[in-house]
Amino acid sequence: FNGTQHVRYVTRYIYNREEYVRYDSDLGEHRAVTELGRPDAEYWNSQKDILERTRAEIDTVCRHNYE
Repeated sequence: FNGTQHVRYVTRYIYNREEYVRYDSDLGEHRAVTELGRPDAEYWNSQKDILERTRAEIDTVCRHNYE
């Protein structure tokens, strides 16, 4: 890999200093880290527009920094 062939994008959602949801581009979806995050992760994963926008962020936010 030369850096642009595999870029991993991770977003962590934190409340009260505790991570409750994580988006990982390798998985392609939001995952609940705690029970508090389960409703948010399920909702965000059920909304096609939210998932598409989040998946597109790897190209708009990350990949150009490696080119």
